Amino acid sequence: MALALRGESFYNATTLRWSCPMTTGFSPADTAKFASAKRASAFVESGMKVGLGTGSTAAHLVKCLGERVKNEKLDILAVATSVRTADLAREVGIHVVSLDEARWLDLTIDGADEYDAEFNLIKGGGGALLQEKIVATASDRMIVIADSTKKVQTLGAFPLPVEVLGFGMNTTQMLVEELLTGLDVMGTTSSLRKSGDELFVTDEGNHILDLHVERIGNARQLALLLNQVPGVVENGLFIDICDVIVTGHGDGSVETRDINSGETDKARFEPAPVENLFSDVGV
Repeated sequence: MALALRGESFYNATTLRWSCPMTTGFSPADTAKFASAKRASAFVESGMKVGLGTGSTAAHLVKCLGERVKNEKLDILAVATSVRTADLAREVGIHVVSLDEARWLDLTIDGADEYDAEFNLIKGGGGALLQEKIVATASDRMIVIADSTKKVQTLGAFPLPVEVLGFGMNTTQMLVEELLTGLDVMGTTSSLRKSGDELFVTDEGNHILDLHVERIGNARQLALLLNQVPGVVENGLFIDICDVIVTGHGDGSVETRDINSGETDKARFEPAPVENLFSDVGV
């Protein structure tokens, strides 16, 4: 696929200034997230149906798209991957519809907790992995926005989220840990995610089991086997789904890579960061 961005040549290494609302005191990590989100927002064109991810980086994207809706009359339909994202999108003037209404999407833009050289991802740090995977796979393209700390040689340092049913949850956890003992991973323990003193509950009413595997030797195999365990709804391994990764750095530079064409672009930005709605998520 082509990497041309709206309104400019994609191959542009000059310093660019963006005009989203300014919030002072942002760290280099937040600047990197904003720069990647703003860069990726240029892939969106009027008439598109767009999936919007969940997490702190995705919140920057939603804000920037909201600015384009306001200032450029950008006309899009958006499918949100969480209630939080849907609320923010409506707040900034984006028309949100259900996936059933949209049926199929032109692209989805979302963050990631980890990604490797083959564009395999770990997602689910924000607890929305089920809706995120459904929306991403119902899209012609998936674009991942991330800061440079999310790139890894081997997936697994970030705990792998697995969405599980509440019914028989402890049995499901036992079966998952037993499965891990026979696979190419370094760790075999897991923990049920908490929100304060209570179990974390997803938008679908399920819970999250975080797997502390440390290193995943065969991500494709693990993804397939996890979904065969009774009680597992979905896992946070995104294999063969991502097409483009936009990586931001703390100095405002951005690298965009396309796995299909093999093209890489580097640019530098002076971002004016927006408020980080999902700062507690850290995605």
